[in-house]
Amino acid sequence: MNVLLIGSGGREHALAWALSASPLLGKLFCAPGNAGIAEVAECVRLDSADHDAVIRFCRDNKIGLVMIGPEAPLVAGLGDALGEAGVRYFGPTKAAAQLEGSKGFTKDLCREANIPTAAYGRFADVGAAKAYLASQSLPIVIKADGLAAGKGVVIATMRAEAEAAVDACFSGTFGAAGSEVVIEEFLEGEEASFFALCDGTAALPLASAQDHKRVGDGDTGPNTGGMGAYSPAPVMTQDITDRVMREIVMPTVNTMAKRGTPFKGVLFAGLMITGSGPKLIEYNVRFGDPETQVLMMRLRSDLLAALLATADCVLKDFDLRWSDDAALTVVLAANGYPGTPVKGTEIKCLEAAKLVPNVEIFHAGTRRDGERLLADGGRVLNVTGRGRTVAEARDAAYAAIAKIDWPGGFYRKDIGWRALQRQE
Repeated sequence: MNVLLIGSGGREHALAWALSASPLLGKLFCAPGNAGIAEVAECVRLDSADHDAVIRFCRDNKIGLVMIGPEAPLVAGLGDALGEAGVRYFGPTKAAAQLEGSKGFTKDLCREANIPTAAYGRFADVGAAKAYLASQSLPIVIKADGLAAGKGVVIATMRAEAEAAVDACFSGTFGAAGSEVVIEEFLEGEEASFFALCDGTAALPLASAQDHKRVGDGDTGPNTGGMGAYSPAPVMTQDITDRVMREIVMPTVNTMAKRGTPFKGVLFAGLMITGSGPKLIEYNVRFGDPETQVLMMRLRSDLLAALLATADCVLKDFDLRWSDDAALTVVLAANGYPGTPVKGTEIKCLEAAKLVPNVEIFHAGTRRDGERLLADGGRVLNVTGRGRTVAEARDAAYAAIAKIDWPGGFYRKDIGWRALQRQE
């Protein structure tokens, strides 16, 4: 079976790496891909926003499945266009993708389905939002309603900061994403990332992971798209996992089906594990980045078979096997990230780093210039280790990083610190 993977980041490289091992795979294409993905797939120039062009490519190349990596094409309805053209795809429809496309949509669904989440208000004008703010205690969370590339969330500890965040949304800082604002109660606890495959009626939990959002060691500095992750997350005990499926995931699946907009694809729940149990922070409707990198390192089952079972609505008869090993990934980012990253700097000695045992290096923002490998984004490489424990996985990843010659980049030195603290 020929497969088309949409996307160009570290998540897509990890997915391409896993898909390339499937005995069901014929040829793997990726649009647009990156320098690392080109080692396991044929990268093609294809604009995912041009639905007709994607459909033509699928027909011309006998594509049996389209795997849509990023959220933007899903929210824009690429899945709907493929489905109407008779092309099998993995991911939700435009209507179901509102779970990520609109934070207010998700909060309202939580209220309807009695899903545990932070108390909130949803506002379409600055006056009403600030009046609500005045009645709330601090800290408080202000979110642009729509897709803002991970930049539309502010945790405000001062009232002036909260009001400035509201003003930023309504003044157009985040474009259309800020036309509505969600203001939420601040939740105390430990964050975790939880994933489940969903086929509209059934859901199959995947392994857990924990991300590191802040740019600096000790969880300091601004939020980013993620500076590293590890799996499994110790905070996700079997009891907590069962509660997440029972109290959060299945009520979401059932409510979306009841509304006539069944969710098919991967549901990524950002969770806060509080003293009273798990609460939903937000949903994403695609695999996480960099969580996918550690999940794929631990997955022992055929990823393509799992994607097909989801697309064909037969998940209730499907199961997955996971390695008992832990995996940990460290993001190497370009200087200037998460602001304006410096592009075009050369990365050397990657081949030496690849020789470190139990390590895979996933490219997130790279391009080739002849024989040279250049940085071409904010998050550039994901150096991912595997080991019997998080500590072993960490040691493998950092041993590989030590061999990479790239003065133009930086990374956190403390990825996995929460899990390591628990092991001490």
